[in-house]
Amino acid sequence: MKKALLVVGVALFVMILGYRHALSSIGSAQDRTVIAIESGMSVSGIADLLAEKGLIRSPFIFRLYVRLHGAQSNLQAGRFVLSGDMSVPQIVDVLRSGKSQEVSVTIPEGWTVTDIDAALARMGLAESGSIIDCAQRCDFSSFDFLPKVSNLAERGGTLEGYLYPDTYFADTANFVPKFFLERMLGAFRKNVVAGQAEAIKASGHSLHEIVTMASLVEEETKTDEERPVVAGILWKRYDGNIGLGVDATVRYILDKPTSAITVSDLETVSPYNTRKFRGLPPGPIANPGLKSILATLEPQESPYWYYLHDSKGVIHYATTNEEHNENRRKYLR
Repeated sequence: MKKALLVVGVALFVMILGYRHALSSIGSAQDRTVIAIESGMSVSGIADLLAEKGLIRSPFIFRLYVRLHGAQSNLQAGRFVLSGDMSVPQIVDVLRSGKSQEVSVTIPEGWTVTDIDAALARMGLAESGSIIDCAQRCDFSSFDFLPKVSNLAERGGTLEGYLYPDTYFADTANFVPKFFLERMLGAFRKNVVAGQAEAIKASGHSLHEIVTMASLVEEETKTDEERPVVAGILWKRYDGNIGLGVDATVRYILDKPTSAITVSDLETVSPYNTRKFRGLPPGPIANPGLKSILATLEPQESPYWYYLHDSKGVIHYATTNEEHNENRRKYLR
């Protein structure tokens, strides 16, 4: 009898240890995963999703824990940011509350500092204008790749163009604009300054010229196939001391991202007006993605000097101004 009780006791002890181990976390705080819990998803479905994402060890133990704590009907639908150091009890608490401490923030290619400011304000992470203010006033001198120029547009200061588009995770309770911008600058340093160091050196252009040109390519193209061709055209015009004629630069300085550009707009006296002044604008007009940067570093040679997009977004190239005017007549009516 004593032997049997001992065996049972050992078995229970092992089971308890196994249960506790199955409830423990798997990864580290740096490992973050966004999961989407659909409305009406079963506990089994949630358990399988968490296991698939590598957030729990055992779907069975997750289901058992939920049942033992009466949480079957309390798990909420929504998008949650879960970190690898979260245990099953912590994950269940997040799913029961319907909110996580962190949120995912996706910064698309082509956004400006103003766009980033507006998005973070909509999400309730930062006060409206705080990102713009920090971009203009905060000390980012530790990022020595930032331009040392004084005539950049006030909208984005020296940070415009150098904020790497990506998905970031932000703490809703402890959001600091400067820290968030530093993370974006750090990603730029890793992926562009360091990641493309040899290509930048071989290009014969400064980093600021490359990023500025890449921002034009970002704003002037609609497909990945267009990027290197348009980059080749713009570099060819730049090297030939021919006006770039990029309307997006006028839109940027006038803060008119979508509305029609007027004749008077095109007469705006600003170094950002590439319709009126030759060469690159003083700085980037958007934060370009890596594909536009790579296209700028590796432009495609072509016989073309002009391009335009029709009302359906299809690009049309031309080798002469006469052909370009004909394309304007045919496709921009």
